Formats: sequence, C-alpha cells, structure tokens
Amino acid sequence: METAEEQKPRVVVIDSLQSWEFYVNQASTQNSPIVVHFTASWCMPSVAMNPFFEELASTYPDVLFLTVDVDEVMLLPNTMIICDMYSTKSTWTVTEVAKRMDVKAMPTFVVVKDGAPLEKVVGANPEEIKKRIDTFVQSIRDSVA
Repeated sequence: METAEEQKPRVVVIDSLQSWEFYVNQASTQNSPIVVHFTASWCMPSVAMNPFFEELASTYPDVLFLTVDVDEVMLLPNTMIICDMYSTKSTWTVTEVAKRMDVKAMPTFVVVKDGAPLEKVVGANPEEIKKRIDTFVQSIRDSVA
C-alpha cells in the first residue's frame, strides 16, 4: 500500500498565473530548481512527452516539476506559438507564463532557478532533456556540498 507521500502528484499542473507565481516563489525560497513542460493538448509531441516528464519527476525528488498547458493559463491575444510536429506547423495564442519564459513552440522544457530560465530544450527530445536536467541538478548538488 502506498503512503500519502508516494501518492502525491510528482508533476504540478499550473492553471493560472497566480499558481505559477506561487510555485516559483516557493521554489525560490526553498532554493529548489524547477523544470517546466510547456505543452498543449492539440500538440501530439507534447502529449507524447507527458509519461517521460512524469518519470523524470520521480527520478529527481528534489526538483519541482511543473506542467503549463499554454491554452489553459491566461490566454493573450495576438501572440503566436508553434507546435513542433514534424513539418506541420499550427499557430495558437500563448499564455502570459509562456511569454515570460520566451516559449514559442510546443513542447518546450525550461529549467528555472530563482524564477529565471537557465536552460531550454525545444521539441520532443528525451535524451537532451534528461542530459540538461542531469547537468543542472549535479551543478546544484556540487554547489551545496
């Protein structure tokens, strides 16, 4: 039987600008790095990365993992993003959160420290995403040790 800690979601879904600010501020206060998956339900490469992102969250318990669906978090008019899906390009409105992180294509993965983006991977590239997170987490651990 799982404990309450094991049942806790490992990836937090951001549903508003306020929830984004809350979790980023909390992580900054706790000196915790954040990895964000900017996604969209209409972008199949983004959707396909969800299980991988959940797996990453289980691998790095000292990192906060956030998911932002760009169509659900405070839409802004006249700002366009692209789904990186083979040769097909679809444009949609982007969120305030995505705009702040300079996200223009789905999926995008951003490593954030103290509210600032430090690393970014655009596209569904699991090996590169894991490599960047490994490097970043190791640098954090080395600086603390």
